[in-house]
Amino acid sequence: MEYKNPGEETPMTPLRQQLLDMIVEPDAYDHPAGELLPLQLAAARELVAQRLDQISVLRRRADDTGVHEIRTLDDLVPLLFAHSVYKSYPATFVENCRWDRLLQWLQTLSVDKVTEVDMGGVEDVDQWIERLGAAGHRILATSGTSGKCSFLNATEGDYRLKVRHFGNSLGWPVMKPNRDRAVFALFPRSGPNSGIEAGRIGAEVWGRPDSAHFLTAEPLRIKDVSAQAALRKRMAEGSATPGEVAAFQSQNAERAERAQAGMARLIDKILEHRREPIVLTGLWAQHLAILERARTLGVPDGDFNPQSVVSAGGGVKNVALPEDYKERVAQFYAGVQRGGAYGMTEQAQIMPVCPARRYHCPPGLIMLILDGPGERLLNPPGNLGGIVEGRFAFLDLLYDGRWGGLISGDRVTADFGERCPCGRPGPTILDTIARYAQVGEEDHIGCAGTIDSYVSGALAS
Repeated sequence: MEYKNPGEETPMTPLRQQLLDMIVEPDAYDHPAGELLPLQLAAARELVAQRLDQISVLRRRADDTGVHEIRTLDDLVPLLFAHSVYKSYPATFVENCRWDRLLQWLQTLSVDKVTEVDMGGVEDVDQWIERLGAAGHRILATSGTSGKCSFLNATEGDYRLKVRHFGNSLGWPVMKPNRDRAVFALFPRSGPNSGIEAGRIGAEVWGRPDSAHFLTAEPLRIKDVSAQAALRKRMAEGSATPGEVAAFQSQNAERAERAQAGMARLIDKILEHRREPIVLTGLWAQHLAILERARTLGVPDGDFNPQSVVSAGGGVKNVALPEDYKERVAQFYAGVQRGGAYGMTEQAQIMPVCPARRYHCPPGLIMLILDGPGERLLNPPGNLGGIVEGRFAFLDLLYDGRWGGLISGDRVTADFGERCPCGRPGPTILDTIARYAQVGEEDHIGCAGTIDSYVSGALAS
Protein backbone atom coordinates (compact mmCIF):
# COMPACT_ATOMS: atom_id res chain seq x y z
CA MET A 1 0.00 0.00 0.00
CA GLU A 2 1.33 3.45 -0.88
CA TYR A 3 1.78 5.95 1.93
CA LYS A 4 -0.28 9.10 1.47
CA ASN A 5 -0.04 12.33 3.44
CA PRO A 6 -3.38 13.84 4.53
CA GLY A 7 -4.51 16.39 1.99
CA GLU A 8 -2.02 15.10 -0.58
CA GLU A 9 -3.40 14.26 -4.02
CA THR A 10 -0.21 12.47 -5.09
CA PRO A 11 0.80 9.40 -3.05
CA MET A 12 4.40 8.70 -2.15
CA THR A 13 6.26 6.91 -4.94
CA PRO A 14 6.88 3.17 -4.27
CA LEU A 15 10.67 3.27 -4.15
CA ARG A 16 10.74 6.25 -1.79
CA GLN A 17 8.35 4.39 0.46
CA GLN A 18 10.52 1.27 0.34
CA LEU A 19 13.66 3.16 1.39
CA LEU A 20 11.91 5.12 4.13
CA ASP A 21 10.22 1.99 5.49
CA MET A 22 13.61 0.34 5.95
CA ILE A 23 14.09 2.47 9.07
CA VAL A 24 11.79 0.17 11.06
CA GLU A 25 13.95 -2.89 10.27
CA PRO A 26 16.51 -4.05 12.86
CA ASP A 27 19.27 -3.85 10.23
CA ALA A 28 18.28 -0.39 8.94
CA TYR A 29 21.86 0.90 9.28
CA ASP A 30 23.58 -2.29 8.12
CA HIS A 31 23.16 -1.87 4.35
CA PRO A 32 26.39 -1.19 2.39
CA ALA A 33 26.23 1.96 0.27
CA GLY A 34 26.79 0.05 -2.95
CA GLU A 35 23.77 -2.13 -2.21
CA LEU A 36 21.43 0.84 -1.71
CA LEU A 37 22.72 3.16 -4.44
CA PRO A 38 20.71 1.73 -7.39
CA LEU A 39 17.50 1.88 -5.33
CA GLN A 40 18.29 5.40 -4.12
CA LEU A 41 18.94 6.63 -7.67
CA ALA A 42 15.69 5.10 -8.89
CA ALA A 43 13.80 6.71 -5.99
CA ALA A 44 15.45 10.06 -6.73
CA ARG A 45 14.43 9.70 -10.37
CA GLU A 46 10.80 9.15 -9.32
CA LEU A 47 10.87 12.07 -6.91
CA VAL A 48 12.43 14.56 -9.32
CA ALA A 49 9.89 13.68 -12.01
CA GLN A 50 7.14 14.44 -9.49
CA ARG A 51 8.61 17.63 -8.02
CA LEU A 52 9.42 19.26 -11.38
CA ASP A 53 5.70 19.66 -11.93
CA GLN A 54 5.10 20.97 -8.40
CA ILE A 55 7.89 23.43 -7.55
CA SER A 56 8.45 26.16 -10.13
CA VAL A 57 11.93 27.08 -8.89
CA LEU A 58 13.09 23.47 -9.28
CA ARG A 59 11.61 23.32 -12.78
CA ARG A 60 13.43 26.52 -13.75
CA ARG A 61 16.71 25.10 -12.44
CA ALA A 62 16.19 21.87 -14.38
CA ASP A 63 15.44 23.80 -17.57
CA ASP A 64 18.54 25.97 -17.22
CA THR A 65 20.89 23.09 -16.42
CA GLY A 66 19.33 20.57 -18.77
CA VAL A 67 18.94 18.01 -16.00
CA HIS A 68 15.43 16.56 -16.09
CA GLU A 69 16.21 12.95 -15.21
CA ILE A 70 18.44 11.39 -12.55
CA ARG A 71 20.76 8.68 -13.87
CA THR A 72 23.77 9.23 -11.59
CA LEU A 73 24.52 11.09 -8.36
CA ASP A 74 26.17 13.81 -10.45
CA ASP A 75 22.77 14.61 -11.97
CA LEU A 76 21.45 15.57 -8.55
CA VAL A 77 24.07 18.25 -7.87
CA PRO A 78 22.71 21.01 -10.17
CA LEU A 79 19.22 20.52 -8.69
CA LEU A 80 20.22 21.04 -5.06
CA PHE A 81 19.18 24.28 -3.35
CA ALA A 82 21.66 26.31 -1.31
CA HIS A 83 20.64 26.47 2.35
CA SER A 84 20.33 30.26 2.06
CA VAL A 85 17.37 29.99 -0.34
CA TYR A 86 15.06 29.46 2.64
CA LYS A 87 15.78 33.01 3.79
CA SER A 88 15.70 34.60 0.32
CA TYR A 89 12.56 36.65 0.99
CA PRO A 90 12.92 40.45 1.23
CA ALA A 91 13.22 41.47 4.89
CA THR A 92 10.54 44.12 4.30
CA PHE A 93 7.92 41.36 4.01
CA VAL A 94 8.32 40.72 7.74
CA GLU A 95 9.17 44.27 8.79
CA ASN A 96 6.08 45.67 7.03
CA CYS A 97 3.80 42.75 7.95
CA ARG A 98 3.27 41.76 4.31
CA TRP A 99 2.10 38.26 5.20
CA ASP A 100 0.47 37.76 1.80
CA ARG A 101 3.79 38.44 0.07
CA LEU A 102 5.64 36.19 2.50
CA LEU A 103 3.15 33.46 1.58
CA GLN A 104 3.85 34.04 -2.10
CA TRP A 105 7.57 33.64 -1.40
CA LEU A 106 6.96 30.43 0.58
CA GLN A 107 4.85 29.08 -2.29
CA THR A 108 7.85 29.21 -4.64
CA LEU A 109 9.57 26.61 -2.42
CA SER A 110 6.54 24.52 -1.39
CA VAL A 111 4.65 21.61 -2.91
CA ASP A 112 1.18 22.25 -1.46
CA LYS A 113 -0.81 25.46 -1.96
CA VAL A 114 -0.03 27.88 0.88
CA THR A 115 -1.22 31.16 -0.65
CA GLU A 116 -4.85 30.27 0.13
CA VAL A 117 -4.25 30.32 3.90
CA ASP A 118 -6.20 33.24 5.41
CA MET A 119 -3.87 35.71 7.12
CA GLY A 120 -6.55 38.08 8.35
CA GLY A 121 -5.71 39.50 11.79
CA VAL A 122 -2.11 38.21 11.80
CA GLU A 123 0.10 40.76 13.56
CA ASP A 124 3.56 39.19 13.71
CA VAL A 125 5.67 36.41 12.21
CA ASP A 126 4.88 33.97 15.02
CA GLN A 127 1.16 34.32 14.30
CA TRP A 128 1.95 33.83 10.60
CA ILE A 129 3.67 30.52 11.47
CA GLU A 130 0.81 29.48 13.78
CA ARG A 131 -1.81 30.25 11.12
CA LEU A 132 0.05 28.10 8.60
CA GLY A 133 0.35 25.33 11.18
CA ALA A 134 -3.40 25.36 11.76
CA ALA A 135 -3.79 24.77 8.01
CA GLY A 136 -1.46 21.74 8.06
CA HIS A 137 1.78 23.46 7.07
CA ARG A 138 4.41 22.86 9.75
CA ILE A 139 6.94 25.69 9.50
CA LEU A 140 10.39 25.41 11.06
CA ALA A 141 12.53 28.52 11.45
CA THR A 142 16.26 28.82 11.95
CA SER A 143 17.79 31.02 14.65
CA GLY A 144 18.33 33.98 12.34
CA THR A 145 21.88 34.79 13.44
CA SER A 146 22.31 36.80 10.23
CA GLY A 147 19.27 38.96 11.02
CA LYS A 148 16.84 36.86 8.94
CA CYS A 149 15.31 33.50 9.76
CA SER A 150 14.92 30.67 7.29
CA PHE A 151 11.37 29.32 6.93
CA LEU A 152 10.91 25.72 5.80
CA ASN A 153 7.58 24.09 5.01
CA ALA A 154 6.61 20.50 5.85
CA THR A 155 3.36 18.55 5.92
CA GLU A 156 1.74 16.78 8.86
CA GLY A 157 2.67 13.53 7.15
CA ASP A 158 6.30 14.64 6.99
CA TYR A 159 6.22 15.21 10.74
CA ARG A 160 4.77 11.77 11.47
CA LEU A 161 7.43 10.11 9.34
CA LYS A 162 10.05 12.18 11.15
CA VAL A 163 8.76 10.96 14.51
CA ARG A 164 8.95 7.39 13.21
CA HIS A 165 12.50 7.98 12.02
CA PHE A 166 13.58 9.40 15.38
CA GLY A 167 11.91 6.51 17.19
CA ASN A 168 14.04 4.05 15.23
CA SER A 169 17.29 6.07 15.25
CA LEU A 170 17.66 7.66 18.69
CA GLY A 171 19.75 5.44 20.94
CA TRP A 172 20.93 3.34 18.00
CA PRO A 173 22.70 0.92 18.05
CA VAL A 174 22.64 0.23 21.80
CA MET A 175 18.97 0.65 22.67
CA LYS A 176 15.64 1.71 21.25
CA PRO A 177 13.25 4.26 22.80
CA ASN A 178 10.46 2.64 24.78
CA ARG A 179 8.61 5.54 26.51
CA ASP A 180 9.74 4.28 29.90
CA ARG A 181 12.08 6.88 31.39
CA ALA A 182 12.47 10.46 32.54
CA VAL A 183 13.55 12.84 29.78
CA PHE A 184 15.38 16.13 30.27
CA ALA A 185 15.60 18.43 27.25
CA LEU A 186 17.55 21.61 27.96
CA PHE A 187 15.44 23.62 25.52
CA PRO A 188 12.12 25.47 25.66
CA ARG A 189 9.06 23.25 25.49
CA SER A 190 7.64 24.93 22.38
CA GLY A 191 8.64 27.02 19.39
CA PRO A 192 9.10 26.54 15.61
CA ASN A 193 12.77 25.60 15.94
CA SER A 194 14.31 22.27 14.89
CA GLY A 195 16.17 21.79 18.16
CA ILE A 196 12.98 22.35 20.14
CA GLU A 197 11.07 20.04 17.81
CA ALA A 198 13.75 17.37 18.23
CA GLY A 199 13.47 17.74 22.01
CA ARG A 200 9.69 17.29 21.86
CA ILE A 201 10.02 14.24 19.62
CA GLY A 202 12.68 12.82 21.92
CA ALA A 203 10.36 13.26 24.90
CA GLU A 204 7.56 11.56 22.96
CA VAL A 205 9.54 8.48 21.93
CA TRP A 206 11.70 8.07 25.07
CA GLY A 207 9.72 9.47 27.95
CA ARG A 208 7.07 8.44 30.41
CA PRO A 209 4.01 10.66 29.97
CA ASP A 210 4.50 12.15 33.44
CA SER A 211 8.24 12.73 33.24
CA ALA A 212 9.24 15.04 30.39
CA HIS A 213 11.19 18.06 31.65
CA PHE A 214 12.12 21.13 29.60
CA LEU A 215 14.21 24.20 30.31
CA THR A 216 11.21 26.51 30.24
CA ALA A 217 7.52 26.57 29.38
CA GLU A 218 8.04 30.03 27.84
CA PRO A 219 7.83 29.52 24.05
CA LEU A 220 10.58 30.60 21.71
CA ARG A 221 9.26 33.54 19.71
CA ILE A 222 10.75 34.06 16.27
CA LYS A 223 9.79 37.74 16.45
CA ASP A 224 12.11 38.18 19.44
CA VAL A 225 14.92 36.11 17.91
CA SER A 226 14.80 38.07 14.66
CA ALA A 227 14.69 41.44 16.44
CA GLN A 228 17.70 40.55 18.56
CA ALA A 229 19.67 39.31 15.56
CA ALA A 230 18.85 42.43 13.56
CA LEU A 231 19.88 44.69 16.44
CA ARG A 232 23.15 42.80 16.95
CA LYS A 233 23.88 43.36 13.29
CA ARG A 234 23.17 47.09 13.59
CA MET A 235 25.31 47.26 16.73
CA ALA A 236 28.19 45.64 14.86
CA GLU A 237 27.73 48.18 12.04
CA GLY A 238 27.49 51.06 14.54
CA SER A 239 24.01 52.12 13.38
CA ALA A 240 22.05 51.17 16.53
CA THR A 241 20.94 54.07 18.74
CA PRO A 242 22.01 54.29 22.41
CA GLY A 243 18.38 53.80 23.45
CA GLU A 244 18.11 50.61 21.39
CA VAL A 245 21.34 49.27 22.85
CA ALA A 246 20.24 50.04 26.42
CA ALA A 247 16.86 48.36 25.90
CA PHE A 248 18.58 45.38 24.30
CA GLN A 249 20.97 44.98 27.22
CA SER A 250 18.16 45.30 29.77
CA GLN A 251 15.99 42.70 28.00
CA ASN A 252 18.94 40.35 27.66
CA ALA A 253 19.76 40.69 31.37
CA GLU A 254 16.16 39.88 32.34
CA ARG A 255 16.02 36.95 29.95
CA ALA A 256 19.38 35.62 31.17
CA GLU A 257 18.24 35.85 34.80
CA ARG A 258 15.09 33.83 34.07
CA ALA A 259 17.07 31.28 32.06
CA GLN A 260 19.67 30.85 34.78
CA ALA A 261 17.00 30.33 37.42
CA GLY A 262 15.23 27.77 35.25
CA MET A 263 18.49 26.02 34.44
CA ALA A 264 19.45 25.82 38.14
CA ARG A 265 16.11 24.18 39.00
CA LEU A 266 16.40 21.71 36.13
CA ILE A 267 20.00 20.80 36.98
CA ASP A 268 19.03 19.90 40.54
CA LYS A 269 16.19 17.73 39.20
CA ILE A 270 18.59 16.01 36.79
CA LEU A 271 21.02 15.22 39.59
CA GLU A 272 18.17 13.90 41.74
CA HIS A 273 17.29 11.42 38.96
CA ARG A 274 20.88 10.43 38.11
CA ARG A 275 20.63 6.93 39.65
CA GLU A 276 17.78 5.90 37.34
CA PRO A 277 17.91 5.53 33.55
CA ILE A 278 17.23 8.94 32.02
CA VAL A 279 17.60 10.69 28.68
CA LEU A 280 19.42 14.01 28.77
CA THR A 281 19.93 16.31 25.79
CA GLY A 282 21.63 19.69 25.85
CA LEU A 283 24.33 21.99 24.54
CA TRP A 284 27.97 21.66 25.57
CA ALA A 285 27.86 24.75 27.78
CA GLN A 286 24.76 23.42 29.55
CA HIS A 287 26.47 20.13 30.32
CA LEU A 288 29.41 22.04 31.76
CA ALA A 289 26.94 23.88 34.01
CA ILE A 290 25.57 20.53 35.22
CA LEU A 291 29.13 19.39 35.89
CA GLU A 292 29.95 22.50 37.93
CA ARG A 293 26.78 22.14 40.03
CA ALA A 294 27.59 18.48 40.63
CA ARG A 295 31.05 19.49 41.85
CA THR A 296 29.44 21.88 44.33
CA LEU A 297 27.19 19.13 45.65
CA GLY A 298 29.99 16.57 45.81
CA VAL A 299 28.62 14.38 43.01
CA PRO A 300 31.56 12.45 41.52
CA ASP A 301 32.25 11.61 37.88
CA GLY A 302 30.57 8.47 36.57
CA ASP A 303 27.68 8.61 39.04
CA PHE A 304 24.85 8.34 36.47
CA ASN A 305 22.95 5.13 35.74
CA PRO A 306 24.82 3.29 32.94
CA GLN A 307 21.54 2.82 31.02
CA SER A 308 21.09 6.59 30.75
CA VAL A 309 21.45 8.20 27.33
CA VAL A 310 23.24 11.56 27.24
CA SER A 311 23.59 13.70 24.11
CA ALA A 312 25.70 16.86 23.82
CA GLY A 313 26.43 19.16 20.93
CA GLY A 314 26.10 22.59 19.34
CA GLY A 315 25.88 25.87 21.16
CA VAL A 316 29.55 26.86 20.82
CA LYS A 317 29.08 29.99 18.69
CA ASN A 318 30.29 33.05 20.58
CA VAL A 319 30.59 30.97 23.77
CA ALA A 320 33.87 30.78 25.69
CA LEU A 321 34.50 27.12 26.55
CA PRO A 322 37.64 25.46 27.90
CA GLU A 323 39.73 23.69 25.26
CA ASP A 324 39.04 20.30 26.82
CA TYR A 325 35.27 20.79 27.27
CA LYS A 326 34.40 17.59 25.40
CA GLU A 327 36.81 15.54 27.49
CA ARG A 328 35.44 17.02 30.74
CA VAL A 329 31.86 16.22 29.79
CA ALA A 330 32.78 12.69 28.68
CA GLN A 331 34.57 12.04 31.96
CA PHE A 332 31.66 13.36 34.01
CA TYR A 333 29.18 11.05 32.26
CA ALA A 334 31.58 8.09 32.18
CA GLY A 335 29.75 4.81 31.83
CA VAL A 336 26.48 6.10 30.32
CA GLN A 337 25.33 5.54 26.76
CA ARG A 338 26.56 8.48 24.71
CA GLY A 339 23.79 9.42 22.32
CA GLY A 340 23.95 11.91 19.53
CA ALA A 341 23.16 12.46 15.89
CA TYR A 342 24.15 14.71 13.02
CA GLY A 343 21.40 16.76 11.49
CA MET A 344 20.13 20.25 10.74
CA THR A 345 16.89 22.16 10.35
CA GLU A 346 16.67 21.30 6.65
CA GLN A 347 17.14 17.56 7.25
CA ALA A 348 14.32 15.33 8.56
CA GLN A 349 16.33 12.12 8.81
CA ILE A 350 19.07 12.44 11.41
CA MET A 351 22.30 10.42 11.19
CA PRO A 352 22.81 8.64 14.53
CA VAL A 353 26.25 8.22 16.07
CA CYS A 354 27.83 4.80 16.60
CA PRO A 355 30.20 3.74 19.43
CA ALA A 356 33.14 4.77 17.21
CA ARG A 357 31.70 8.33 17.25
CA ARG A 358 30.85 8.31 13.55
CA TYR A 359 27.52 9.29 12.01
CA HIS A 360 25.72 6.68 9.90
CA CYS A 361 23.39 7.44 7.01
CA PRO A 362 19.81 6.09 6.95
CA PRO A 363 18.57 4.41 3.74
CA GLY A 364 16.22 7.28 2.85
CA LEU A 365 18.94 9.96 2.91
CA ILE A 366 21.22 10.26 -0.11
CA MET A 367 24.52 11.71 1.10
CA LEU A 368 26.51 13.90 -1.28
CA ILE A 369 29.94 15.42 -0.60
CA LEU A 370 30.68 18.44 -2.79
CA ASP A 371 33.59 20.76 -3.37
CA GLY A 372 33.71 24.11 -1.54
CA PRO A 373 31.53 26.04 -4.03
CA GLY A 374 29.01 23.19 -4.02
CA GLU A 375 29.32 22.54 -7.74
CA ARG A 376 31.19 19.24 -8.10
CA LEU A 377 30.49 15.83 -6.56
CA LEU A 378 33.40 14.29 -4.64
CA ASN A 379 31.75 10.96 -3.71
CA PRO A 380 33.92 8.06 -4.95
CA PRO A 381 32.42 6.28 -7.98
CA GLY A 382 29.83 3.81 -6.79
CA ASN A 383 30.17 5.21 -3.26
CA LEU A 384 32.88 2.62 -2.62
CA GLY A 385 36.22 3.38 -0.97
CA GLY A 386 38.04 6.52 0.02
CA ILE A 387 37.98 9.34 2.56
CA VAL A 388 36.68 12.64 1.21
CA GLU A 389 36.54 16.11 2.76
CA GLY A 390 34.07 18.62 1.43
CA ARG A 391 30.71 20.32 1.73
CA PHE A 392 27.85 18.20 3.05
CA ALA A 393 24.81 18.00 0.78
CA PHE A 394 21.94 15.57 0.55
CA LEU A 395 18.62 14.57 -0.90
CA ASP A 396 16.23 13.76 1.94
CA LEU A 397 13.60 11.50 0.40
CA LEU A 398 11.18 12.00 3.29
CA TYR A 399 9.74 15.43 2.44
CA ASP A 400 6.42 15.97 0.71
CA GLY A 401 6.13 19.61 1.80
CA ARG A 402 9.14 20.86 -0.15
CA TRP A 403 12.13 19.76 -2.23
CA GLY A 404 14.51 17.79 -0.02
CA GLY A 405 17.73 18.46 -1.96
CA LEU A 406 20.08 20.83 -0.13
CA ILE A 407 23.66 22.12 -0.02
CA SER A 408 24.57 22.82 3.59
CA GLY A 409 27.12 25.15 5.15
CA ASP A 410 29.02 22.28 6.82
CA ARG A 411 32.51 21.06 6.04
CA VAL A 412 32.69 17.32 6.76
CA THR A 413 34.98 14.35 6.33
CA ALA A 414 33.21 11.30 4.93
CA ASP A 415 34.57 7.77 4.88
CA PHE A 416 33.20 5.70 2.01
CA GLY A 417 35.20 2.65 3.05
CA GLU A 418 33.61 -0.75 3.31
CA ARG A 419 33.40 -0.75 7.11
CA CYS A 420 33.20 1.77 9.93
CA PRO A 421 35.51 1.07 12.91
CA CYS A 422 32.33 0.03 14.75
CA GLY A 423 32.08 -2.90 12.34
CA ARG A 424 29.02 -1.70 10.40
CA PRO A 425 28.93 -0.74 6.72
CA GLY A 426 29.64 2.81 5.60
CA PRO A 427 29.61 5.47 4.46
CA THR A 428 30.03 7.52 7.63
CA ILE A 429 30.67 11.11 8.66
CA LEU A 430 33.57 11.64 11.07
CA ASP A 431 33.15 13.71 14.22
CA THR A 432 35.09 16.67 12.77
CA ILE A 433 32.19 18.76 11.46
CA ALA A 434 32.84 22.49 11.04
CA ARG A 435 31.23 25.44 9.29
CA TYR A 436 32.53 26.90 6.05
CA ALA A 437 31.64 30.40 7.22
CA GLN A 438 31.65 31.78 10.75
CA VAL A 439 28.96 34.00 12.25
CA GLY A 440 28.81 37.26 10.31
CA GLU A 441 30.64 35.83 7.28
CA GLU A 442 29.04 35.05 3.94
CA ASP A 443 28.99 31.44 2.80
CA HIS A 444 29.91 31.27 -0.88
CA ILE A 445 27.90 28.56 -2.64
CA GLY A 446 28.02 28.74 -6.41
CA CYS A 447 24.31 28.21 -7.12
CA ALA A 448 23.02 30.46 -4.32
CA GLY A 449 22.65 33.64 -6.36
CA THR A 450 21.07 31.80 -9.28
CA ILE A 451 18.47 30.02 -7.15
CA ASP A 452 17.68 33.29 -5.36
CA SER A 453 17.11 34.95 -8.75
CA TYR A 454 14.64 32.19 -9.66
CA VAL A 455 12.73 32.92 -6.46
CA SER A 456 12.77 36.67 -7.13
CA GLY A 457 11.57 36.08 -10.67
CA ALA A 458 8.71 33.89 -9.46
CA LEU A 459 7.66 36.61 -6.98
CA ALA A 460 7.70 39.26 -9.70
CA SER A 461 5.65 37.25 -12.17
